[in-house]
Amino acid sequence: MNLTNPFDKIDQRRRQLLGAGAAAAVAATLGGMASARAAAATPTAKPAGGGADPFASLKRIDAGPLTVGYADIGPADGKPVLLFHGWPYDIHAFAEVAPKLAAAGYRVIVPHLRGYGTTRLRDTNAMRNGEQAALAVDAIAFMDALNIRQAVVAGFDWGARTVNILAALWPERCKAMVSVSGYLIGSQAAGKAPLPPAAELQWWYQFYFATERGRAGYAANTHEFSKLIWRLASPKWGFDDATFDRSAASFDNPDHVDIVIHNYRWRLGLAEGEAQFDELEKRLAQAPAIGVPTITMEGDANGAPHPQPAAYAKKFTGKYAHRLVTGGIGHNLPQEAPEDFVRAVIDADKM
Repeated sequence: MNLTNPFDKIDQRRRQLLGAGAAAAVAATLGGMASARAAAATPTAKPAGGGADPFASLKRIDAGPLTVGYADIGPADGKPVLLFHGWPYDIHAFAEVAPKLAAAGYRVIVPHLRGYGTTRLRDTNAMRNGEQAALAVDAIAFMDALNIRQAVVAGFDWGARTVNILAALWPERCKAMVSVSGYLIGSQAAGKAPLPPAAELQWWYQFYFATERGRAGYAANTHEFSKLIWRLASPKWGFDDATFDRSAASFDNPDHVDIVIHNYRWRLGLAEGEAQFDELEKRLAQAPAIGVPTITMEGDANGAPHPQPAAYAKKFTGKYAHRLVTGGIGHNLPQEAPEDFVRAVIDADKM
């Protein structure tokens, strides 16, 4: 999950455990889409086995250091939308979002990040690097390999940070952006700064991963560990075992544990990145503003560490809106509230 990053030395100190207050949910009807979901105290996921998997057939393409496994649905000549997942999730976080966007005329492309699913590092001796710049450069290489010059980009968790970086450093490649939990670009210096005790408690798994015991524990119990994170991050989401298992299969990637551990150790300055990304990381450490048209989103029951909207609103200098999604929606917002996420993508594209 995403590490909150201070840019004016205020958002880390003002972080609260949950989002404050509840605003009205975005209610709209898309052509052919079911009516907007009514708010409920305990949302229940649809069973994974209840219908055909829209990502049952994946493509693969060489892009930079990776062979990327990805879903590509919708009209080939449609406006491209790239969707990026986080940890510990996979492309199935968008299993309901992608078909709805495709039905609205978009070409929807959903890649497995490095260390997930069918994505592989082509060089078996390459560093299993999880630093933020590496994932963003992966995304640019992927767009280049597909000959996509510009796309609407959207994501949550690691995926939100990735699209934030794309929009900040390569704005010409981003038509618009949807970012769950707002502005998540960080730095190792920010990661070293201590937080209030309650906030530190939420990062228990990051400190666990900083130890060799934690690496061994995650390697031995990847699925069980990830299911615990799902429950803590989305305490009111009643997902079933089939829904979790469908995503958990992606964690069997041989690089998964190494990349996850490196990601969290790098954030704390306990692991080095790669020199090729040093200049990008210096730019990101300055917390660059984002001028790309943006909609940020937050669930009203997000149990994962996340910044408050007021702390990052000024980082978006272009057309901008924030949406609070109510009804017990947690960290995995695209899968828990797909209609709201789809509406945000379409609306951001029109900004």
